[in-house]
Amino acid sequence: MTATMDLWPIGNCQVSALVDRAGRFVWGCTPRVDGDPAFCSLLDDNPKAGDDAFGFWEIDIDRCRTTTQSYLRNTPILVTRHEDEDGNAIEVIDFCPRFTRNGRRYRPVAFARIVRPVAGSPRIRVRLRPAVTWGSARARTTRGSNHIRYLLDDSVLRLSTTAPVGWIEDERMFRVERPLHFFLGPDESFSDDLHAALDNMLERTIEEWRHWVRGLATPYEWQEAVIRSAITLKLCQHEETGAIVAALTTSIPEHADSQRNWDYRYCWVRDAYYTVQALNRLGALDVLEGYLEYLRNIVDNAKDGHIQPLYGVGGEATLIEWEAPALSGYRGMGPVRVGNQAYEQIQHDAYGQIVLSNAQAFFDHRLLRVAGREDFEALEPIGERAWQKFDQPDAGLWELRTKSHVHTYSAAMCWAACDRLANAAEALKLDDRADFWRERAETMRVRIEEAAWRPDTQRMSATFGGDDLDASLLQLLDLRFLSPDDPRFRTTLEAVEGGLRRGSYMLRYATEDDFGLPHTAFNVCTFWLIEALHFTGRDADARELFEEMLARCTPAGLLSEDIDPNTGELWGNYPQTYSLVGVINCAVLLSKPWSAKR
Repeated sequence: MTATMDLWPIGNCQVSALVDRAGRFVWGCTPRVDGDPAFCSLLDDNPKAGDDAFGFWEIDIDRCRTTTQSYLRNTPILVTRHEDEDGNAIEVIDFCPRFTRNGRRYRPVAFARIVRPVAGSPRIRVRLRPAVTWGSARARTTRGSNHIRYLLDDSVLRLSTTAPVGWIEDERMFRVERPLHFFLGPDESFSDDLHAALDNMLERTIEEWRHWVRGLATPYEWQEAVIRSAITLKLCQHEETGAIVAALTTSIPEHADSQRNWDYRYCWVRDAYYTVQALNRLGALDVLEGYLEYLRNIVDNAKDGHIQPLYGVGGEATLIEWEAPALSGYRGMGPVRVGNQAYEQIQHDAYGQIVLSNAQAFFDHRLLRVAGREDFEALEPIGERAWQKFDQPDAGLWELRTKSHVHTYSAAMCWAACDRLANAAEALKLDDRADFWRERAETMRVRIEEAAWRPDTQRMSATFGGDDLDASLLQLLDLRFLSPDDPRFRTTLEAVEGGLRRGSYMLRYATEDDFGLPHTAFNVCTFWLIEALHFTGRDADARELFEEMLARCTPAGLLSEDIDPNTGELWGNYPQTYSLVGVINCAVLLSKPWSAKR
């Protein structure tokens, strides 16, 4: 079966898995999101059920006729129903346990599956074949009376089950006459009644997620899309440290045979800022608080105030990029890359995003930890770097590998760092520091306006001294650098939309980069356009475009990074936090108020 984006994430903010349209685990890393994938067949184009295939976990019904999938309401718990040619049927419930017990969050490196017969006398086969060393080999096994141990490179996963262990080991077909329970987790003896324990884990995990969703301030319209996006963004947070990854996958190409295959399982300062900004709009403050703890440690460890564009989920600064030769790639379109060389790049917008992420903590009294003077003083070196670097060349937010310019977006983000530091100083009644940062911000604004404005074309340029179109110019509105009624923004919007819009979708840019001309639209840029249309009075156009984007979501209700403007096919890493942020932000902006229906 050809790999597609019809993938359903499950997870517990420690590990995650992607389940394909056949109910097969095809992607999942251990012991955390950036680890070695025990399930890697998403990036292996070999036949999935062949004797030599591995890197997946399949529970299939004999002579399958139909398979349907859905999440349990307001959770990331997946129910897959398989029915055979005679009407015999099972349902498989897939989840990663996550709940509070003994005062601590229980989120083990574990995957749970419950198989229930729901009609007739179904027959199933279980194939559990974890991989090691990035798809280089199938994990070796040892067997106990009620378990199978899978020997990974740096750890051991133990499958505890109420199914006959020999039948699982032999991958034989057998009849399901009672519920069957599978727990693939730490190499520890499962002392409790497995049946009762997993049923209890399921109920507590359902309760935990529904309680979290209950606290969201969702808009009236598009609630299901917003809730699914919020849950998935939460899954992208490594809760132990607070880091937020850009996506759960690596190396899904931006378009066919593009070589634009990148590892997104790390924490970009930029992407994480947009994620917490969107979730803040829904009141999900736990994600913000966790991320700020992570970010404070990044700032404390920064040398001379220098901030990298991205870090590992444990705060690791070195993310050496290499290629995994054993995996052929998504649909055979390699390479499969591990690590990301962008950690070595200079991207000045990160200074703004650090301050912007922290800014709310100086004003929001709901937070368990409201920021104080010490936090402000820790951020001032970041503001100093923003002041020093705002008009210096960098790789830009699109991470160009062989080109460097002074990017207007990066400069505006640096301006925002100083502007928001002034706001924070005012909140702390540090009048002299407020004046200091306000003066710097004003100086930066004048410089940016002079260098980025093109009098001949009457619009802002994406680079100082150039005449470039880039969708990131639309973010001048969100940053409050320009206002919706500013003639300069309106002419810039007109130029960006005219030059980069392809039907219902927006390109990042339309000029050659390190890999030639881009072929796909970048989903978050379309959402930026929707926001700009709304704020400039084109609300009907904005709603129409938003509905079009929602129609492009996968059956799971999610989006990847990119979309083909001609076919509507999704490409790029999945699920992409940028894209889900766009769903939330636009729904909040465009929705009718609750008072319209109450």
